[in-house]
Amino acid sequence: MAIPAFVLASASPARRRLLQTAGIDPIVCPSAFDESQIQLASPRDLVQTLAKGKAAAVAPQFNGALILGCDSVLALKGDIYGKPDSPAEAIDRWRQMRGQVGELYTGHALIDQVQQRTLVQHQVTRVHFALVSDRQIETYVATGEPLHCAGCFALEGRGGFFVEKIEGCHSNVIGLSMPLLRQMLAELGYDVTEFWL
Repeated sequence: MAIPAFVLASASPARRRLLQTAGIDPIVCPSAFDESQIQLASPRDLVQTLAKGKAAAVAPQFNGALILGCDSVLALKGDIYGKPDSPAEAIDRWRQMRGQVGELYTGHALIDQVQQRTLVQHQVTRVHFALVSDRQIETYVATGEPLHCAGCFALEGRGGFFVEKIEGCHSNVIGLSMPLLRQMLAELGYDVTEFWL
């Protein structure tokens, strides 16, 4: 089977870097999908619905492509968090997160226009946050990094200093589970190594 063009329906530079490092150079087409219209209590259902919505919103712009949509949230003590709306919210959230264990959910939706098939899955990773001080939190938020991240931290950035350990898929915390993507591609009949050729 010929390998179709691979489209990433996300503006996330971290997701793009993950794919490029792994040998897939995607066409980047950020989705204009309105996330605010989706209100679900289950983090799994929420990320899967948002990922599918993002991929579907981009799909009409392409023909015969593979389109990947992703969305991530952090679940902590029964609450679901996406990107913080302000520095003050980020500081408050970090004060709740420190010393706690959260679950990072990432939804993955893969639309195969060649076969007219859509797969929707999710991955979850447990994240153990360090017991950081107020000063460290305020200094971290002042860098601006956590304002662009679901869960208010970037594992591959400065936020990595404030994570004690993770249980599960490492790349999922960055926004895209590479093992899950490999499995989804295989289910559609694609060998990930064929993207390297």
